[in-house]
Amino acid sequence: MTCKICNTRRPRRFCPGVQGDICSLCCGQEREETVSCPLECEYLQEARSHEKGKPYNEAEKPNREIRVTDEFLNEHDKFLQFTMITIVDTAIAGDLIDYDVREALEALITTYKALGSGLYYESKPASLPAARLATEVREKIEDFRRRVTEATGSTRIRDSDVLGVLVFIQRVEFRVNNGRKKGRAFIDIMRGQFGHPAEPTREEPVIQL
Repeated sequence: MTCKICNTRRPRRFCPGVQGDICSLCCGQEREETVSCPLECEYLQEARSHEKGKPYNEAEKPNREIRVTDEFLNEHDKFLQFTMITIVDTAIAGDLIDYDVREALEALITTYKALGSGLYYESKPASLPAARLATEVREKIEDFRRRVTEATGSTRIRDSDVLGVLVFIQRVEFRVNNGRKKGRAFIDIMRGQFGHPAEPTREEPVIQL
């Protein structure tokens, strides 16, 4: 018997991504590159615990002109968690990857930048998975804002607040993305940190940038 990927070396472990036995070398090289790894895979989770994201250059921080302070994050903590959970849950349900999330976030940010300038312009991602994610996330954000307004009698979450939260999440994705073609490090890590919407909200943001 040989590895299902390379057909050369002796297999050492079962890979749920290819539904077959593979060697350790192929597991390391092809993980989230050519193989779509289930998040529950024990070997993926083991590798994740030792994984480092791509080098993060502050000079390349996306949308650097938008200032997101700790005070802002604390003030909008519940909305931040709602948005992060919405993105992650929707991405998992659609079997999306981090780069789909990145593309959707960029489109959403472009849309809310335009709204903040008094223009109505909805940016659409080129890829269908990212476009679906962007549409669903925006619909849920707007529903959340509507419910908050109805409950409080005032507009508590402005377009600029949505923009700030989306830019923060975008920067988190840039920081933890592992650079693999089918990587889901961001989705996986945020799933672990933010848990389920029914859980109590945190007093402080989980990640500071």
